Amino acid sequence: AGLAADVERGARAQEEGAAAGLEAAAHKMDQSVAIQETLSAEETCLATVQGILATEEGMESRLLSLIESHGKSMLCLYTHRRMAITAEDVCLDRVLLIQEGFAVEEVPPENNLQIPGSDVTVQVTSGGASLLVRLPFGSHTQTFLREVRRRCSPGKKDATAADPEQSAAGEVTGAPRLKTANKMVPSSSVPASGPTQGLSTRPCGLRDTLVKSLLKQKESSYTHLQNFRFFVGTYNVNGQSPRGSLRPWLSQDGEPPDIYCVGFQELDLSKEAFFFNDTPKEEEWFKAVTESLHPGAKYAKGNKGGVAIRFQFHNSTVCVVNAHLAAHPEEYERRNQEVRDICARMQFHPLEPGCPLLAIKEHDVVLWLGDLNYRLEEQDMERVKKLIQTQDFQALHQHDQLKIQREAKLVFEGFQEGEISFQPTYKYNPGSDDWDDSAECRVPAWCDRILWSGKTVSLLSYQSHMALKNSDHKPVSAIFDVGVKVVDKKSYCKAFEGIVRSLDKMENASIPSVTLSKREFLFKDVKYLQLQVESFTISNGPVPCQFEFISKPNEDAYCKPWLIAKPSKGFLMPDSEVVIALELCVNKSTATALNSGEEKLEDILVLHLDRGKDYFLSVSGNYLPSCFGCPIQTLCYMKEPIREMLPEAIRELTLMPLLTDDAFWEEKPLDVPKELWMMVDLLCRSACHQEGLFQQPGLRPEFEQIRDWLDTGTLDVLGPVASNHSVAEALLLFLESLPEPVVCYKSYRSSLECANSYEMSSQVISMLPKCHQNVFHYLVAFLRELLKHTGKNHLDVNVLGKEIRMRDKATCFRTWSSPVLLGGRDRKNSVLYQYA
Repeated sequence: AGLAADVERGARAQEEGAAAGLEAAAHKMDQSVAIQETLSAEETCLATVQGILATEEGMESRLLSLIESHGKSMLCLYTHRRMAITAEDVCLDRVLLIQEGFAVEEVPPENNLQIPGSDVTVQVTSGGASLLVRLPFGSHTQTFLREVRRRCSPGKKDATAADPEQSAAGEVTGAPRLKTANKMVPSSSVPASGPTQGLSTRPCGLRDTLVKSLLKQKESSYTHLQNFRFFVGTYNVNGQSPRGSLRPWLSQDGEPPDIYCVGFQELDLSKEAFFFNDTPKEEEWFKAVTESLHPGAKYAKGNKGGVAIRFQFHNSTVCVVNAHLAAHPEEYERRNQEVRDICARMQFHPLEPGCPLLAIKEHDVVLWLGDLNYRLEEQDMERVKKLIQTQDFQALHQHDQLKIQREAKLVFEGFQEGEISFQPTYKYNPGSDDWDDSAECRVPAWCDRILWSGKTVSLLSYQSHMALKNSDHKPVSAIFDVGVKVVDKKSYCKAFEGIVRSLDKMENASIPSVTLSKREFLFKDVKYLQLQVESFTISNGPVPCQFEFISKPNEDAYCKPWLIAKPSKGFLMPDSEVVIALELCVNKSTATALNSGEEKLEDILVLHLDRGKDYFLSVSGNYLPSCFGCPIQTLCYMKEPIREMLPEAIRELTLMPLLTDDAFWEEKPLDVPKELWMMVDLLCRSACHQEGLFQQPGLRPEFEQIRDWLDTGTLDVLGPVASNHSVAEALLLFLESLPEPVVCYKSYRSSLECANSYEMSSQVISMLPKCHQNVFHYLVAFLRELLKHTGKNHLDVNVLGKEIRMRDKATCFRTWSSPVLLGGRDRKNSVLYQYA
């Protein structure tokens, strides 16, 4: 589904307010790449930052790029799409050569008081030209300005401004030559920052970190809560274009909100939308939203493609999440898992370097909206319609899956939702208020929801909007009063000065020292892809300190690849403490060496204190051998489950060279690994008609059960599992964990060269070791069996070629990184395709 989250920030005057800094989490891209594509080979874009330019028409977004061309430096301004990705997204506006008379000066804030997190306003002067630009707060902007100033040297002529036509004609010496840009779309006036490649940034110093931490502790002394009105809306538009005004949804209240947060789902359902960043539907809906905002105020607009954004409003942090979860009534557990995955995986890079990543729940306010797809539990259609007709929503809501799952504390713990007093928002016949009468005849449900977390949030209204009829969903909105921490300038100065004075007295304090609650860690019975965690506490003494795990001599990382410390570095206030989690997980990159005994679960971690001493932590454990990560040849010679074999035998079989025949051992090996046979046999018997096989991910507990069955041989065949998808998941994980792929690495190039010919592909396969040949033919026979039932499982050669060869990195708990059967980048030009 196409996802988009619109954030509309109100520009209503707040004289005492500090400027709000915005940090975009969705697709943090370096827009220098798009600028570089417009330049010739002799020209280089050193850095790019997005800012707001003050023009006669108002405030307009521009990309400012520092460019070197033929030994000369220049500052170029570009109009752009909301996120510039390629050369077609930018268009040259003007050029300022960096010569004598060129200057960039920061415009000091009112009363010379710099509020933390506020944007930076600079004045660029060149000859008779003067530009006023607002740049986003952060190290990226400071690095950009530092690089520009470094190139300002005396003895050069005044810089002059030129429009694109002058630049193209060569009237401004050294101006970049641009390719023709397409017609521009309306650009965002909200600045977004991202990392700039090639430019170093200065890490935060200990004193700066301490000042910020103490200011955070004293925040209540220099801030006061001020309510701001938030409008939050969600709409699954079912791939439709807007028809008519959206004001019944976006402008229902008499008082204009300060901030709009608008999320869409299924914006564009065409195939092209899955491959390209831009879609015409996005522009249509962006325009419809812009034209339907409350007429009582003017708004600056920004649109971010992704699932979440965060921004700082005065001294409060806000995170807005737009989600479209799994469909179908029976998939509520998968929806719960998807919410947990989003919370675990969505992390934001802070504006300041060296600071830890931010999670969704580490914000003052979290607004979660979208088509969450929770349905009604086993309700009869007629009974549901009758309750809706009598507006007995309270009785109907008792069967709502989201309500049931939240009350059981299985999802959205810590979040709140308003009372539902409107009829279900799904599913309608598009263009009407009539319930779905298609062949599917979906039972009505409250799929579209808005939840929140935060101590200062007060819900004013929560409703759907029946007037909009162009989708099979109805849009939903919620209006909140959000208490935002606004800085009092005088109180802030007083707190800041007090902190600085107290720090001056601490300069000569003793070196930092800490106490560790534990220094030896034992991980017992570690299994493949099963996370184990051991924790300990660092208790600080009277001196603030920074800590970090550092690498040992002649080692690149601070720990072995199967281990990670969270957090690996941080800052401790006096007499404070932090819990460190040591997470151990064996995956495909480490399993083979652990199976053979070449590596052991042993490591020494070095915890270093800035200006202090080092502490040493011992980590050890035992790994239970697994068929996952074993070579094919090794498994063919294993007649017993791997857990029943002696370590010496496993080591000998794992380290023996890859053979072209079976003459190495007197005992004849198995044709294919028994573990592979068990999984494929079960899938052949029970999953040939399974729709979505290899496309829908399995569940973690079921995979772990299958892994243990294969490793211990407790059953001759796999026992009952809840899902064929989990067996298919285990099969793919098994193939991916092979240290030598089915089509061996040394045959990779020849397999690409022969991919267009069945005869030549057959010759490549015939040169593989016997056990690899057998596995290849066995898997191909299995795939052919699946293709015999394509009418029911909806699989074809293209789907299987894609899913078996290279899986999506973002699904479930998998981390795919390489092809399983190595057969060429084009699915139809691969050895696998020729056989299947």
